[in-house]
Amino acid sequence: MAAPPQDENTARFLKSLGFPDMTVHHAYNHFDFTKPGRRILVIGPMGSGKTEYSSRVWRDSEVALRKEGTVAVLTRTAGADRRNVFFVRSMLDARRFRDYPGDALAYRGGYVRCGKRIARIRDSFDLERVIRDNPEAGTWIIDEASFYDERLVYVVRRQSDEKGLVFIFPTLVLNFRKDIFNATARLLIETATDVFPLTAYCEHGQCIEDSFYTYRYYAVDGRECPALYFDPLIIIGGDHAQTDSLLPNYCTRCDRHHHLPGKEYTFFTLKPLGEAASRGDATGLRNELDMLSRAVERSALHEALTRDHRRDADGGVNINALRVPRLAERALIYLYGEANLLTVEQLRSFVLDLGLDADYVRRTLADNRRSVELG
Repeated sequence: MAAPPQDENTARFLKSLGFPDMTVHHAYNHFDFTKPGRRILVIGPMGSGKTEYSSRVWRDSEVALRKEGTVAVLTRTAGADRRNVFFVRSMLDARRFRDYPGDALAYRGGYVRCGKRIARIRDSFDLERVIRDNPEAGTWIIDEASFYDERLVYVVRRQSDEKGLVFIFPTLVLNFRKDIFNATARLLIETATDVFPLTAYCEHGQCIEDSFYTYRYYAVDGRECPALYFDPLIIIGGDHAQTDSLLPNYCTRCDRHHHLPGKEYTFFTLKPLGEAASRGDATGLRNELDMLSRAVERSALHEALTRDHRRDADGGVNINALRVPRLAERALIYLYGEANLLTVEQLRSFVLDLGLDADYVRRTLADNRRSVELG
């Protein structure tokens, strides 16, 4: 592996202070507000410091705004000053940060107050309105941009190209399945001008490797129960440990400790059953959903997990996924909300006929931008 690049000026300076010869790594630079039109991706798993990076940009802006004279010329384009930073957060995050002030740019371990330069939005149309109402803001931090509709990426690119606005996206680009989060994340990657990749320690109790992945699990009777591959894509969780078995916990894990049971089952069994239902034969899917709801030990999922993981050396963590509640509801949400294999009439029929939790299905689909009334 090649040695990291050396900053010669820094190396000479440190040498003059009496430091021995050593590898000098690049220091964190203050944010450069003079460069217009950038679209900056700050990526990494949960807990890697993406939002904390945003808070450093915010604090840098407060210092830069005290500069006078030619600085204002260097940082201004089309009436917007890039030293004026505006923070945008999703409406969904209101549930995550209930313990913070309403104007907080919150991250693990702290927050900064944004005053009037913060807004919560639902979609790209809300973002257009907020940008229009705040023409003096030249740098926009859009937290978890992957949660929004694809149109947002084109709104950002137009504002960036035409007005020189700078956009910073502290966001997940990989979901808990280790896949590209969604189409919005793919477009963000394609249109970015800069990227800052961050890592974190694996949060497994016996590991200190670098982690690139966000891991989702549930705590059921004190056991770690990994989310199944077909778990709904978006489930809002907080930054604190959850003991309610319906609420997910998130942490960072390395590849070895990132458990993701049920992927083969999803494509080998669940999706084919959904495809058969879409063609009019719903018997197989109905039977499997009934077993997932009432007698999971008789389901095809139970058979698959016990076959694939009975010899695992980790004490059966993957098989613990069978303990997670609402398995039938989760499977339905995946088939309707992501795979698009079921009609809304079929969704209602399965929920009502099998006595499933209609409120859980409705709320989770709404978080995934697939609102539906189940009667």
